[in-house]
Amino acid sequence: MLEKLLIQKTLRVPSSTGAAGDGTPVARQLDAALLDVGFSASRALLDHIGTLAPAPAMDLAATVVSAVRELVGDHVRHNSYFIGFPDDVPDTIEFWTDRLRAAVLTGGATDEHVRDAVAEGGVNLLDLPGYGTYQHTYAELLAAHDDLIGAAGDRVTVLRLGDTSDVEAERLYLTLAGSTTPLGETDLALLGELAVACADGPQPAEIPVRENRAVLNGIRLVLGRPLIGVDTTTDVLRLACQVSGGDTSLTTPTRFRAFRRPERRVLLAALDTVVGANAHKLGDVARYAERWKRLAERLHPHEYDRWPHAQEVFAVARGERRVPNLAGRAEAAISAGAIGPAASVLSAAPGMLLRSADRLLRLASPSERSTVVDAVTGALGSASGRVLLSLREHVDNRSTPASARLYASHSRTAWIGPDVRPPLPAELVAELSSLLDAEIDARLPEPERPLLVDPEVLDVALPLSGKAAEGGFAVLPRGSRGSVSGELLRFFTYWRQTGRRTDYDLSVLLLDDEFHSAGQVSWTNYHHDGVVHSGDVTDARNGATEFIDVPLTVDARYVVPQVNIYAGESFDEVAESMFGYQVRSRDQLGAPFEPRTVRARSHMRGQGRVALPIVFARGEAGWQAMWLQLYLRGWPSFNRVEENTFSTAHRVRALVERRYLTVAYLVDRWRARADVSTWDGRLPDEPVTFIGIEAPEGLPDGSETYTLDRLSELVPG
Repeated sequence: MLEKLLIQKTLRVPSSTGAAGDGTPVARQLDAALLDVGFSASRALLDHIGTLAPAPAMDLAATVVSAVRELVGDHVRHNSYFIGFPDDVPDTIEFWTDRLRAAVLTGGATDEHVRDAVAEGGVNLLDLPGYGTYQHTYAELLAAHDDLIGAAGDRVTVLRLGDTSDVEAERLYLTLAGSTTPLGETDLALLGELAVACADGPQPAEIPVRENRAVLNGIRLVLGRPLIGVDTTTDVLRLACQVSGGDTSLTTPTRFRAFRRPERRVLLAALDTVVGANAHKLGDVARYAERWKRLAERLHPHEYDRWPHAQEVFAVARGERRVPNLAGRAEAAISAGAIGPAASVLSAAPGMLLRSADRLLRLASPSERSTVVDAVTGALGSASGRVLLSLREHVDNRSTPASARLYASHSRTAWIGPDVRPPLPAELVAELSSLLDAEIDARLPEPERPLLVDPEVLDVALPLSGKAAEGGFAVLPRGSRGSVSGELLRFFTYWRQTGRRTDYDLSVLLLDDEFHSAGQVSWTNYHHDGVVHSGDVTDARNGATEFIDVPLTVDARYVVPQVNIYAGESFDEVAESMFGYQVRSRDQLGAPFEPRTVRARSHMRGQGRVALPIVFARGEAGWQAMWLQLYLRGWPSFNRVEENTFSTAHRVRALVERRYLTVAYLVDRWRARADVSTWDGRLPDEPVTFIGIEAPEGLPDGSETYTLDRLSELVPG
């Protein structure tokens, strides 16, 4: 299982330590099997498998094929309601009428009888025989379609040979644990697995992200190892949430489990040490007072008099002692109109000050503005690189009011509202941008080799937080853009219910230049302007898939696929759910799902009832894909594309019009002090540092590559 996860995360195959022999036939079979799912093995990987005995060679090949099939969503059977999709999909009303006839008519009845039955309100469409359930097997679906015709634009993703699984696991563990940006749910789960395997090996010199510390310390607590990096009371609370299977971001409450006595001693001793070293750390307790009170019920701090400082934490939580925190003191100053003093208070927490900079500058009088700028300037050197880049992106969007203001939570649920903030003065934007550019420049490492940059990566948004992205294949951070070739987009969503009947609906909303509705395709409308729906599936006991074909000649500026929960389990509750898209030419034929045409596949695990994974926009240079990865709250049931058109359009507009800080920004910072060239398909003669979506084969020995799985490492600490 760990080897499979390593392959999926890094696209490197751990080398086998199995017996030597002649595995050449297995290598040839693997190469052919990989091409069927859009992958290819590097020469070094094929040579390695060829030197293994048949048994270990076959074991390794089976692991590789299983990993990549799961990566692109080919590990399940994607059936289609209409067997001939995208051909032979009937008109929606005609199809419903046909189902009505099958349900309510017996020999010789007329259309008038059907109309009377509907008028009486006695027919539920979803209860009609044959509606929403497959009327054919997956084998019959495949038999009804010709083989896929290969095209030059089909995806081929290269798998490379790595070190042994132990070395690969340790390398990835150190990378994830030492990440300068928060990890997404998938990577946090992977970090937990790696932490168990690497508990006795090298540890990162620094763990900047506190949620990462919670994951590692959760493993160490269970294994009886000393905790690392605990320097606030909230670190202990996160740790308790982690080992209880709760939310380490503290966004949602956690039901704490019972702790063993040794675990209680470790947690209380950690609290005692933190507060004993700095009593001001108690200021963070009141923010999560209810959770501390619930945790006290499990830790029994009154039984441990030897840790009096730990007992103070729970006294503050119960309200028996008041400790003003930094944010409270700053808010009091702001309420009194003392903006300069508020900035001075926040200077003790550089990250908090920089995140409040816009608000302070808007509220400051002209005489106080220079005081705030001076405080911000003084905080730049102490803040993390992620905060600096986030503020740089924010400042870049403050010259003019936004069409709408978007609020996205850690769980990727989004709210929209008017932007009532006055713009920041142009000279102030320029001053802040210059200050931030200078500090970021100083943080960037000096390149040891020339930089070779794939132009496709320049529009990828800097991964400042993994919370803004789902796990999957070729999934980019929110705001990233990528060119789309081909003639046809095919969206697909798959879900498998855990217990109760669950009905997800794949839909497409079309928007014009002004973000007004230009039509929709869904289970209520199978056809529009060449866009075709594959049919409504309403039961996913054994898994269900819906498709939508969108020709890129469609008369719309924006194409917005979405997944609505009509009934049943949420995205977090189902056994499995995914969204992805394929790119095809019109004459490629093939089954509805062909893995080598899949360009991207993402999980759907958000908390809302409507998923907005991506938007496609038509520009002067053609179509581009822009990642959204947002969820709308929606209704508990019966969500439909017609009912969220307005809210979807507003969110799409807010994100499309926003200027994101991309990889191009960092590359431009390097141009002044490094040899930077654009990748044109030709291999360099000397070692380089390559930055791109995927590294090319044949880079000179000594080269280093930063591809999608490592882009977060470019964010300075």
